[in-house]
Amino acid sequence: MASEPARFAFTVEARDGKARTGRIEMRRGEIRTPAFMPVGTAATVKAMKPEAVRATGADVILGNTYHLMLRPGAERVAKLGGLHKFMNWHRPILTDSGGYQVMSLSDLRKLTEEGVEFRSHLDGSKHMLSPERSMEIQRLLGSDIVMCFDECPKTDRPRDEIAASMELSMRWAQRSRDAFDAGGAHAEGAALFGIQQGALDEELRRRSADALQAIGFDGYAIGGLAVGEGQEAMFATLEFAPGQLPENAPRYLMGVGKPDDLVGAVERGVDMFDCVLPTRSGRNGQAFTWFGPLNLRNAKHAEDTGPLDEQCTCPTCATYSRAYLHHLQKSGEILGAMLVTEHNLSFYQQLMVGMREAISGGRFADFAADFRRDYLSS
Repeated sequence: MASEPARFAFTVEARDGKARTGRIEMRRGEIRTPAFMPVGTAATVKAMKPEAVRATGADVILGNTYHLMLRPGAERVAKLGGLHKFMNWHRPILTDSGGYQVMSLSDLRKLTEEGVEFRSHLDGSKHMLSPERSMEIQRLLGSDIVMCFDECPKTDRPRDEIAASMELSMRWAQRSRDAFDAGGAHAEGAALFGIQQGALDEELRRRSADALQAIGFDGYAIGGLAVGEGQEAMFATLEFAPGQLPENAPRYLMGVGKPDDLVGAVERGVDMFDCVLPTRSGRNGQAFTWFGPLNLRNAKHAEDTGPLDEQCTCPTCATYSRAYLHHLQKSGEILGAMLVTEHNLSFYQQLMVGMREAISGGRFADFAADFRRDYLSS
């Protein structure tokens, strides 16, 4: 009799400097790391069918607790069979906690020790999101990887405010752990990640990492970056933050980012990423290529019969010219958003494959140098 798939098991298969490649085993499938998770905010990766998202090479996608709790509602999704069935994605789904979105509603929220009271950006209705309610929503959705509820402060706040926010997030992390563990069958099949906070401060990040490890999680996220601090400051923080987290657990950098951000973060020991950039850019006519991003609305593409990227193996590059994609973008045609989004997500996954292979082959430094030479030269 075959053994039941692991609830959650992370294996590092190769290291090259701080960079590492491996896999996460879960009941709904394997996640190869470094991994990029397309963002499916409202139970859809915008402009893509789920089967097309999988065809790009994505092993896991991200769902958004805040948006799904407001519409169509977590209880309704549960009644309809859970998020996987609802959106026809049957591989792992990571759900964020809703904390980041709620914190961005600075004029519509009230923060207390209990949680965050806020008004919906849709209709002004009042809601309360606490660690316990966040865990309940993610359980109702049927999330495979659940994120702790936390506060994400801006990096330019005074240090004492950042410290107080981090300590609140650590108290919420314990409450999240307790509420998750009380989730019965869902907790037996899902994983819970803690979120390190502390902005750009090494000591605060250390204290946060120690507090999270004392609680114990399946994986650890690096939160509070990519919020306007710039790449230089983010990389400076990533010089120490991943190393403060356990070696035997995946490290997830939330909300990142541009292709060169991903390469730099993997160099510094990060395993997982999510970002809306490839899909949002695809809808706005920006394509990512091995030779840098390009704006398809630019007139120079109007009569270009070449592909978006000669090195890309995606269906868009194999079938359509820059001239046609330029026309679709200028005409506001939906197909333009679909095709460029498909390319962008494929490019991101090809970048992940390239990094995994380079790490396994012990040549990641050369891969990163070659990538930056070509990508940043445009």
